[in-house]
Amino acid sequence: MLSTFFKVKPVVDESSKEWIFDTFSWCMQQLDSEFFNDNSELILPNNTFYPGSSTSVEEMAAAIFANTTKYAGMTAWPLKLVAAETFSQKPMPQLFFQSSLRGESAIVTAKKAADASSHISYKVEGEQVLSDLDLDTGIDIDIAFHSSQLNQPQDLIAYLVQIQAGILVNQHGMLPPGGKEVLPQTIDLVACFMGFGVIFANTAYQFKGGCGTCNNRNLNRQAALPELETVYALALFCVIKGIEIKQVKKELKSHLYKPFRQAHKEITLYLQQTTNPEHALLTANFSK
Repeated sequence: MLSTFFKVKPVVDESSKEWIFDTFSWCMQQLDSEFFNDNSELILPNNTFYPGSSTSVEEMAAAIFANTTKYAGMTAWPLKLVAAETFSQKPMPQLFFQSSLRGESAIVTAKKAADASSHISYKVEGEQVLSDLDLDTGIDIDIAFHSSQLNQPQDLIAYLVQIQAGILVNQHGMLPPGGKEVLPQTIDLVACFMGFGVIFANTAYQFKGGCGTCNNRNLNRQAALPELETVYALALFCVIKGIEIKQVKKELKSHLYKPFRQAHKEITLYLQQTTNPEHALLTANFSK
């Protein structure tokens, strides 16, 4: 009885755990494991990863966008940041990859979509369709932003990554575990796989109160993956990449550190013992 009473409750339920591991395994197989192994790192919301100062809104947004795109491994993709005021929706083309999916060596070509209404859309400040693909002037992937988003930099970064991860998953063409029904959650999980787990965990839940000046809900990113599941995905990334938990403590919201530490311990033990062949693929780095 006492052993049951003092037993620690798992960070996430068993079905969520299985889905997270299954989806990470899918990411490793489908979203360029070579880039993940060789280049992906834990991206933190600090001056090390987002250095410097800017003299204008446009310059600051461009710097954040450039760094985020580099860490996502999509610098070879024709991504373009545009002001929301000048953004216009265009048909979605189909992208094709002649080499690796991510990294500077990726080669991207495109074919115009037969369905002119096809597009990827997101919401910021209540407005629909803030990302799109444009073939009229070459191969441009336009990502729109509002200057007011710079008031909440972590949310802006998460918003940009969410769009990039969405484009990556949608253009890849193979449905992840759970299919279309959990595609929004999958996109958030892919963002954690890309190294942005701390930023996504910090922005997964937004306080809805306040006086209005301390929290602008219109600028908050639209999270699909719940907070604890995001923390669990962050912990899985850290375990696979061999990242020490102390690197996370300073940047992660204080109330999330305890479940993160517990998840890190649970995942470490699970990867040491699992007989699941798909999940065992994740232990390649962990066992080194």
